Amino acid sequence: MTDKKTTRARLLAVFAAAAVFAAACSTPAATTAPSVAAPSVVAPSSGAPSDAAPSAAGSYKIGFSNPLGVGNGFREEQLCTAKAQALVSGQVESGTWIHRNTDAQGQLSDIRDLIAADVDAIVFNPLDPEALNPALDEAQAAGIKTIAIDAAVTDPETVNLSNDQVDYAYKGASWLFEQMGGTGRVWYTRGIPGHPADTDRDEGFKKALAENPGIEVVPSAEGVHTNWDPATATQLANDFIASGEYDNIQGIWTSGMDSQVVDAIKGAGKSFVPIVGADLRAFVEQLLNVSGDYEGLTGIAVYNPAAVGGAGVKLALQLLNGETVATGENNTVLLPAPEAWDNVSEEGKAKLAEINEPSIDPLYPVSWYIEGLTDYTLEQMLACKGPGE
Repeated sequence: MTDKKTTRARLLAVFAAAAVFAAACSTPAATTAPSVAAPSVVAPSSGAPSDAAPSAAGSYKIGFSNPLGVGNGFREEQLCTAKAQALVSGQVESGTWIHRNTDAQGQLSDIRDLIAADVDAIVFNPLDPEALNPALDEAQAAGIKTIAIDAAVTDPETVNLSNDQVDYAYKGASWLFEQMGGTGRVWYTRGIPGHPADTDRDEGFKKALAENPGIEVVPSAEGVHTNWDPATATQLANDFIASGEYDNIQGIWTSGMDSQVVDAIKGAGKSFVPIVGADLRAFVEQLLNVSGDYEGLTGIAVYNPAAVGGAGVKLALQLLNGETVATGENNTVLLPAPEAWDNVSEEGKAKLAEINEPSIDPLYPVSWYIEGLTDYTLEQMLACKGPGE
């Protein structure tokens, strides 16, 4: 094991999966809806084998901070992928998994608790791009590697590993605006105010909006925040429908709280309008009309893998083992470029059927692992057990 007291993070140069990540480093120039591409980074089947098997327990200790994750399918699955990756690596002795609903100051305290637990690396989903920096400095001074997942922080020594959230929003919004013929009103629902991923998605949404001046955003250009909470999303949707405003829109953009909005529309007996969501199983199955209850629903699911948790643990172990990592701007490594699958084209419907995984929780993303960046099986992820558990 690397001596934690001797040095801060090494210079970052070459990541084993750099060739895969390079594809995500540019935003498509197209201003129309993306083509429906083959899902190159999601599991082909529930029985996909792991390339790595658990071996004798290693000596590393992993710390994990996952705030505002209780009840959110993405965050719950993210935790399970991190535990599964730690388990199959054979290099992790134990994990300290902090998974609770808190604010940025609470997460700052959580990271300091992980430092006190004498972990070797901290993998965390940040609630704020700057608020955690004092604790991150303390961690690095103790020789602890710090890896932000799903969203970026400004701390220069933390490696940021995430989906391209700007492109994520841009792809879905571009498809939606094309479906609307470039005109009409869109209900814009977002995530957690101030969260780096929410800020990036807002940038991508507004990039597509600038290319479609005939689109009007309601209730305002800043949208409404669901806090990525299913109950909040449901209440907002019910209130919006009850206000009568739903009858005056032609499209909906959601930030991953999608099936709840669809069910609220269905429950109110309203006709569906085109909708953008994430690749959560419940939404994927609504688009496929698996139950037969969603006739007339059109939409697109955009790839956003919770498996970034497992990929973050694998990256932490590479750094601990002295491997070097190629990063881009702001010390960032991007996952493969987000793909999008609609239920309008035959190709899109075929891809939605291919990526659907009926055995996982309805609120979990169907992209439960990332080829080349995680090593566990579906069964190991669903077990949600880390080393020693």
